[in-house]
Amino acid sequence: MGSADEEATGASGRGGAGDVVVQGPADGFAQQIFAGRHELDADEPVSQGGKDTGPSPYDLLLAALGACTSMTVAMYARRKGWPLEEVTVHLRHSKIHAADCAECETKEGTLDRIGRDIHFVGTLTEEQRFKLLEIADKCPVHRTLTSEIEIQTREI
Repeated sequence: MGSADEEATGASGRGGAGDVVVQGPADGFAQQIFAGRHELDADEPVSQGGKDTGPSPYDLLLAALGACTSMTVAMYARRKGWPLEEVTVHLRHSKIHAADCAECETKEGTLDRIGRDIHFVGTLTEEQRFKLLEIADKCPVHRTLTSEIEIQTREI
């Protein structure tokens, strides 16, 4: 029988199916990420004290949203039989003053803002392009980021 740590993270430290495990030394920012059978690195840029050995945590967050957006609109277009050939999603993250956001509920402090520009390649009608932009807001990661999120943290 394995220890509680092995049960929580798997004997290899990589977690079970559907788990993401992130680990790294305490003397820097570089991290190893294990997502199923995939491995990647994360780090902070040199300007933030890292060594830039991988994308930053915010880059990874934007990548998750961009990938989900592209997958969702492409799947929708396929189901409709629309002539979408390619999707490119450009994303950026910034912090803004809440007072500068007319449409935001929060009026004090700072807010996170994600800009998302989507480029569709294909002979789509204006109506199809408009619908794909609507569908982009329905991707599961977008819905997660714009919903109330509860993160439960415990030591294992």
